[in-house]
Amino acid sequence: MLNIYRDAEGTVRSGGLNEDLPGHVIWLDLINPNSEEIEFVERRAKVKVPTKEALSEIEVTSRLSKSGDRLYLSAPVIGQATTEHAELSPAGFIVSSEILITVRYETLPTFDAVAERLQREEGLASGMGVFVALLEAIVDRGADVLEHLASAVDKVSRTVFRGNLKGSTAQRGADFTLRKALSKVGALGDRSSKARDVLLGVGRMATFTLDVCHEMLSDEFRDQLHAVSKDVASLSDYETHLSDKTQFLLDAVLGFITIEQNDIFKVLTIASVVGVPPTLMAGVWGMNFKFMPELNWTWGYPFAWSVIILSAVAPMLWFWRKGWF
Repeated sequence: MLNIYRDAEGTVRSGGLNEDLPGHVIWLDLINPNSEEIEFVERRAKVKVPTKEALSEIEVTSRLSKSGDRLYLSAPVIGQATTEHAELSPAGFIVSSEILITVRYETLPTFDAVAERLQREEGLASGMGVFVALLEAIVDRGADVLEHLASAVDKVSRTVFRGNLKGSTAQRGADFTLRKALSKVGALGDRSSKARDVLLGVGRMATFTLDVCHEMLSDEFRDQLHAVSKDVASLSDYETHLSDKTQFLLDAVLGFITIEQNDIFKVLTIASVVGVPPTLMAGVWGMNFKFMPELNWTWGYPFAWSVIILSAVAPMLWFWRKGWF
């Protein structure tokens, strides 16, 4: 799909592929484009639209480059950043002072929000203005995501450290709670790392634009890009704090799982040790020897039962005094 935004007599509108384009086009937004749409944009803007594979490159030189008076930038983005199964998707930006071309493969609320701003703010009536607005929107979105993750981490922390992981080795629900907590912590860590990737990409784009287009930028755009860089730095520090806390929670949950496993082995050890002496006594008196004194003794049967019971109780008392249960 292709969205075309232009400034014509103070208004901003979007159009389709075959629509006549009077006025000044400021933004061509390609969403999962087909070959016809790519060919139209390349002919209309005289640029080379990068492929999805090219946008997915991780080298800095592949993500940040300049050709003539245009910047070719790319960074990973997250389509549904607050869902449990968020996935990174590449996004490309071809930036000049007059026109912006974006290539993406996910529906992004940040892009939709900037498109709405175009209808209200005349200050965005240029490609560079739209680009800076997109970076600001992505950073704001990243801040919201990190706040959501912080709330989720705090919730898991309360579950882990305030006694909500209840139960013993005899209660199946305790094992289920530990498994659920471990899965939750792992998902939070994964989403936090993806948010860091997005912020890192935005920070690189802002810094690169400031470095190579310093003379082309107005004072307002320079100030905005400096603010974006500072926001990215502070959010990266906050994400590092969340990552450390998530790792601590992961270690804590694994520690509780280890304790549960130790309790299980402790019970099995007690059961095996308690069962050995009675089994030994029963084995002795179960032998088919011809001469056994207890066979002709009137109290032999009660005596055997007493010894067997005592041999089972004695180890249990010893374990109890040791504090094993």
